[in-house]
Amino acid sequence: MLATLIPLFDNNMNVPAYSVFAQRENLLANPGLMGTGSLDLASRVLGLEIINNMGLDSVATDRKVFIEVNNISVFADIENECKVDPSKIVLLAHRSIKPTQQYIDRFTTLKKKGFSLAIKGLMYTQFEEYKPILSLMDYVLLDHKRVNIAVARSYFAQRYPDLKLIAVNVNSREEYESLTEKEGYCMYEGEFFRVPVAVGDKEVAPLKVNYIELLNIVNAPDFDLTDAADIISRDTALVISLLEIVNKLSRNSEITSVRHAAAMLGQKELKKWINTAVTRELCADRPNEITRLSLLRAKFAENLAPLFEQAMFSSEMFLMGLFSVIDIILDKPMEEALSLVKVSKSIQDALVKHEGEFTQVLDFIINYENASFQEISRQMLLKNIDDDRVYEAYIESLGWYRNMFLVK
Repeated sequence: MLATLIPLFDNNMNVPAYSVFAQRENLLANPGLMGTGSLDLASRVLGLEIINNMGLDSVATDRKVFIEVNNISVFADIENECKVDPSKIVLLAHRSIKPTQQYIDRFTTLKKKGFSLAIKGLMYTQFEEYKPILSLMDYVLLDHKRVNIAVARSYFAQRYPDLKLIAVNVNSREEYESLTEKEGYCMYEGEFFRVPVAVGDKEVAPLKVNYIELLNIVNAPDFDLTDAADIISRDTALVISLLEIVNKLSRNSEITSVRHAAAMLGQKELKKWINTAVTRELCADRPNEITRLSLLRAKFAENLAPLFEQAMFSSEMFLMGLFSVIDIILDKPMEEALSLVKVSKSIQDALVKHEGEFTQVLDFIINYENASFQEISRQMLLKNIDDDRVYEAYIESLGWYRNMFLVK
């Protein structure tokens, strides 16, 4: 089992929804499933099973989740199998589902049960043919490279005024900004939010200087707890966050100072907390998804380290994942951004030169995020890694993020 969550952004770079991309079996290890064996899996709504297992709180309860259905699985007992609020689920169909009466009736039933509906892959020439299905849809996903948004917006506004348009295949910030200016889409999906910074032309803000100083202290060998506590004391948000985490661990202890709280947490746990909490604060003026991406990469990398026979480097793997978007956080090229923090040569080689042993884990994580499951399957086959262990590592990362930053 493999699964990942792909974010959909709105016009303000917020994330109102995620799309579940999933693969039940490693098709390279089980080639029989590529043929008629694939029909054995087609009747299950895999994305729904995953959300049932994860719970919506792993995604955030105020967001919708897009889950794919095919021409077979759409007839599964979705209504009774769904263990979460159906109003948060958007069932995503492909144009391979034809606008015949049986599908029209099925979509009508699902809509009455509270599910939202979406369709993707339609071409201009199919809009009229799919009219009976489009009239039931809440969203339509369009490849913006193949669609004139002015024409599409006019067409859908006249015929389906409540239908929302989503742009897919948005792979650069320039594309995103151009599309938002045209005001035709409500959401956007693509890799544009991860585009590396090419030119560093901004100074680091004063508050961020404090955060970087703190990162440098805790990532130095045998750092001083007192020095770290004194810098934490300069920032109210960090003090509150520190007290919250210490109170979770020691509910019956009376904390008398920031230094006391730091001592109670201990050097190892304080280092780990600072690296995550400070990164979160550094991301405060960035889209929320950058924070989430940084922290999930950190925990996922740490969890993957043993699977790549690098368990002894799990702490470094955590930092590598954490700082893998520091170029975006600081608006500087990666090499320049990393020069401001003290990280090992292995981390620098992976993030700047794309070299060294850590690179294979970094590549694996990025391919996993992008749902490039064929490449992931190839790497797992070569490394003799069980896909269920990778899935468990990812789900555990989501749970860690939820417990650390969403649950109060």
